[in-house]
Amino acid sequence: MQLEKRKKFMLVFLIAGSVLTISLSFYFYQVFFSPNTLWESKEAYFLEIPTGAVYSQVANQLYDEKVINEALSFSFVAKILGYQEAVKSGLYRIEPNMNNLDLVRMLRAGRQVPVQGTFNAIRTKEELAKKFTANLEVSEAQFLALLQDSVYIRGFEFEEETILSLFIPNTYELWWNTSATGLFDRMHEEYQKFWTEERKQKAAALGLSQKEISTLASIVQAESQKSDELPRIAGVYLNRLRTGMPLQADPTLVFAAGDFTIKRVTAKQMAIDSPYNTYKYTGLPPGPINLPDINSLNAVLNAETHDYLYFCAKEDFSGYHSFAVSYNEHLNNARRYQKALNTANIY
Repeated sequence: MQLEKRKKFMLVFLIAGSVLTISLSFYFYQVFFSPNTLWESKEAYFLEIPTGAVYSQVANQLYDEKVINEALSFSFVAKILGYQEAVKSGLYRIEPNMNNLDLVRMLRAGRQVPVQGTFNAIRTKEELAKKFTANLEVSEAQFLALLQDSVYIRGFEFEEETILSLFIPNTYELWWNTSATGLFDRMHEEYQKFWTEERKQKAAALGLSQKEISTLASIVQAESQKSDELPRIAGVYLNRLRTGMPLQADPTLVFAAGDFTIKRVTAKQMAIDSPYNTYKYTGLPPGPINLPDINSLNAVLNAETHDYLYFCAKEDFSGYHSFAVSYNEHLNNARRYQKALNTANIY
């Protein structure tokens, strides 16, 4: 009798244990493998984890933004996998219906997605800082502070006037949490990649340093939006440099004035006492007046060889220019253009 009772007890115990084991296994399976993200969305969610963030900030954001449906199970898996003590900053793409295991593994491993850092049509350090940091964690002010830090800049062998030459306009893949110093390091790498031995040799053949190429390219870029005539314009300025003529580049006067709304340069701008006034001072200005793009840099490095010393915008406002060897020929071109400006009431 006692034996039968013992057998029944063991049977009940085994059944209960089996049920409990199955229940716990099912529960753990649910906790680890059941979908737990973005139940009501078909779009991915991009999670920004700031530098220095702690686990509670991450968990609260995920729950408050309804990225995760069940916070307790997520926290349980995060604890088991050691993520609560290993939060990594960055930008993470969370897909709908991810399970806790995949989500925690992604965050713990720091598998963030890159962002695009784009800058072009830049004329000042302030514009560069604003555009370059637009999609990044680093603030505009942090990046601008380095751009204006003469001691830090000298570490890259640049000066305050030439530092913009370090930045080659393009679209770059970056990590969202890249620091301000990290951005400088990355751009220095890109700068070195651009300046191949072939390009360095071309610059040397023109008698210009890499920084001077950038400065001249910035002027050439400001003169025309027509890429097919940039090498010809570059040739004009190189001819002037060789003969000791002032560059007399109107865009440098606009830069010196600090007023980029100026459409027509007058005697007022020509009288500005600035090293960027290429009517008053011969040679290149101290640094670039904008960020020359790769096309403009290559236009200078591959400038046309010709005898032109002058050019003037065409009176048809096509954006192209008339080129001249002699000053008298240039005056005729300029008179036609001035007449067109007056007719169009552009002063």
